[in-house]
Amino acid sequence: MSTSHTQQAVGRPATVRTSPGLPWSPLLALCLAAFMGILTEALPAGVLPEMARDLSVGQPAMGQALTVYAIATGVSAIPVVVATAAWRRKRLLLLAVAAFAVANTVTAVSSDYALTMVFRVVAGVAAAVVWAELVGYARRLAPAHLQGRAIAVTMAGIPLALSLGIPLGTFLGGLFGWRLTFGLVALVSVALLGWILVAVPDAPGRRPEHREPVLRALRLPGVLAVLFVVAAYVLAHNILYTYIAAFLDTYEMGGSRDTALLVFGIASLLSIWITGALVDRRLRHLTLASTVLFTVAAVLLVLLALFPSTAIVYAATVLWGLGWGGVATLLQTAVNDAGGDRGQALLVTTWNSFMAGGGAAGGLLLDTLGPPSFPWSVLALLVPVLLVVVAARTHGFPVGRPGAS
Repeated sequence: MSTSHTQQAVGRPATVRTSPGLPWSPLLALCLAAFMGILTEALPAGVLPEMARDLSVGQPAMGQALTVYAIATGVSAIPVVVATAAWRRKRLLLLAVAAFAVANTVTAVSSDYALTMVFRVVAGVAAAVVWAELVGYARRLAPAHLQGRAIAVTMAGIPLALSLGIPLGTFLGGLFGWRLTFGLVALVSVALLGWILVAVPDAPGRRPEHREPVLRALRLPGVLAVLFVVAAYVLAHNILYTYIAAFLDTYEMGGSRDTALLVFGIASLLSIWITGALVDRRLRHLTLASTVLFTVAAVLLVLLALFPSTAIVYAATVLWGLGWGGVATLLQTAVNDAGGDRGQALLVTTWNSFMAGGGAAGGLLLDTLGPPSFPWSVLALLVPVLLVVVAARTHGFPVGRPGAS
C-alpha cells in the first residue's frame, strides 16, 4: 500500500466476461500482484541494517527507501491513473509488474545509494497503478453476488506478504544476504508477468467523463474524520514498523527479527479474516477495537524500558498485528461509504503520504531520541485516533453503517 487500495475517480472500464463462480486463476494472479506490491515496499524494513552497511549509509538514511516508495505512490496515484485512463487495463497492469521486476533487480545489484533510491521511486509509481487496478479488476471478474469475496481473495496478498513474505525475506536475507532476497523477488515478478499474460482477461480503458473534482469530497460528512484516522494510524504504524530492526536491537532481540515479523504477520492475517467476516455489520466496533489493540501494544512496548522481556515484545507484536491487519479494509470501507470513489482517491494519497511521513519521522526520532521513543510516539498519535472514531458516530464511523444488514 502501498497498503491503500483504491479505484480512482476517473470513470469505469467496460465489464469483462465473468464466470458463474469465482475465476480463481486470474484472482490469484491479482492476489500475487498485491503481494508483490507490499513485499517490494516493506522488504527493506526487514534487512535495513544490512542494506545500510553495504550501501555505506546510516539506518535512518536507508529507512528512506520506504519513505520515497510511499511518496512516489501517494503523489503519483491520481495523476498517473488519469494519464493512463485510456490504456488497456491488462497492458497497464503488465507494465506495473514489469517495473517491480526491474526495480528489484536494480536494488539487488546496485552498490550506489542514489541509484537504489531512484528505482524505489519507480517501484512506488508502479504500486500506485497496481492499487488503482486491483479492486476494480476483481469486481469485473466476478459475478455480482461474489464480488465481495473476489475482492477479499485479491487483497489477501497483503496479509500474506506481511505474514509470510517479509519474514521469509528477512530470514533469507540473514542466511544468504539481502541482495539475493531482492533478486528472488524480481524473479517472482517475472513469473507473475507470465501468469497475467495467460490468465487475466483484458478490459478497455476508462473515460474520464462526468467527473467531479476529487477535492470536493472533503466537504462530504465523515470524509475528513476518516482521512484523519488514516493519517494518524498509518503514521504511527510506520514509525515503528520501518525501524523495527533498530527497536529490537535496543532490547537485544535483533536476532529474532524474522520471528517477530512472522508473529506480527500471522496476527495480521487473523485480523484480516475477522474483519472480512464482520466489516459489513461491525465497521465502527472493529475500528475501535483495532485502535485499542494497537494502543495497548504501544503501552507494553513503553514498559520494556522498565521490564525488558521477550514475552512482552511478542505479546505487543501480537496485539499490534491484530490491530493493524484489518485497518486497510476498515478505512477503505469507511471512506467509500462517506465519499465514494472520490474518497478512495483521497485515501490513497493520504495513506501513502503519511506512510512516507512515518519513515521520515521515525528516522528523525532514531537520530535524536533513539528507538525507545517510538512507542511513545505511537501513543501520542493513537489517542486522538480513538477520540475521533468515538466522536464520528453519525458520519465517518456511524453506529449503523449504510446498507449493512
